[in-house]
Amino acid sequence: MSDCPEILAEVRGKTGFITLNRPKALNALSLGMVRELARVLQAWRDDPAVLAIAIRGNGREGPFGAFCAGGDIRFLHRAGCDGNPQLEDFFTEEYQLNHLTHHLGKPYIAFMDGIVMGGGMGISQGADLRIVTERTKMAMPETGIGLFPDVGGGYFLSRAPGHVGEYLALVGNVIGAGDALAFGLADGFVPAERLAALWDGLAGEFANSQAVSDYVRQQFAAAPESPASAQREAIDRIFGLGSVKAIIEALEGGAHADGEAAWAAETAQTLRKRSPLMLHVVLEQIRRGRQLSLAEDLRMERDLVRHCFYLRDERQKNSETIEGIRALAVDKDHQPQWKPARIEEVDEREVAAFFDSPWPAAAHPLAALD
Repeated sequence: MSDCPEILAEVRGKTGFITLNRPKALNALSLGMVRELARVLQAWRDDPAVLAIAIRGNGREGPFGAFCAGGDIRFLHRAGCDGNPQLEDFFTEEYQLNHLTHHLGKPYIAFMDGIVMGGGMGISQGADLRIVTERTKMAMPETGIGLFPDVGGGYFLSRAPGHVGEYLALVGNVIGAGDALAFGLADGFVPAERLAALWDGLAGEFANSQAVSDYVRQQFAAAPESPASAQREAIDRIFGLGSVKAIIEALEGGAHADGEAAWAAETAQTLRKRSPLMLHVVLEQIRRGRQLSLAEDLRMERDLVRHCFYLRDERQKNSETIEGIRALAVDKDHQPQWKPARIEEVDEREVAAFFDSPWPAAAHPLAALD
């Protein structure tokens, strides 16, 4: 077993098993967890005796039930306010970990049961086999805390069909297994009651990595319905528009097809609660992300997250991210004071500044990613 109690790691048979073990925090990632995950994955990547790697989360009542709720946002808030250099370490090392999960060279199997949000998406979207269940609650809800869908979100969300990526990134809604499968964010559905048997079965004898993958795919069941797919035409039409202002105007405009009006009103209401500045940044992030490799996208996101905490003159008072986390998780008043307060008031020059890298290319923290 691993020395780190928040990460449990063992090899059984020819498979490496990882369990995120911080259930009271819904397995939110700490810097220590990021480092231990990277260490274990690198060791197993280079070990020919390990044919495959599986990852799950422990829930409050035992294995499964909660995958990972994201990064430890209370730590990010404290570090941002205090100027703690570990804030920089966290994002650099987390993004390196995200890149690693896409390049293991052997089957990586993510059991995405329960909550899978933010950083949880970052350590699962690189998996070869992304398993969802009827309990899966998936989202990239970062615009609600004045952040953006990082951990490679610009890469994997932008590759969802049509303009679903813009929709999920801007609105941050929770989706279930059916939508995750329909939108290319999962590979197979397995009922939650069958997860334990599948997990234990991975410890059996397999001739090679392909045999492991075949075994997992044989356990997939029929996919559930995709509720959000009923609005695909509207999603593509509206979230394909050229600006956040155009998107909100289309949602609030009132000329909607049958069955679309309620969805449009609810979506507009949600967007009005998000950080107006970060909505503009996120739309640009997703649009740029479509043209970038994963490494290029992660470098862009490393620039963005640096600006989220340090761009403005007085970061403790003016960071949208620090204010968003304060309102959600620290003071819990759920009344963030966004600056500016409305979508229509955002200065495009301020948006553009987010995409200026603080580092020369050769000195970028993620320069070594390829």
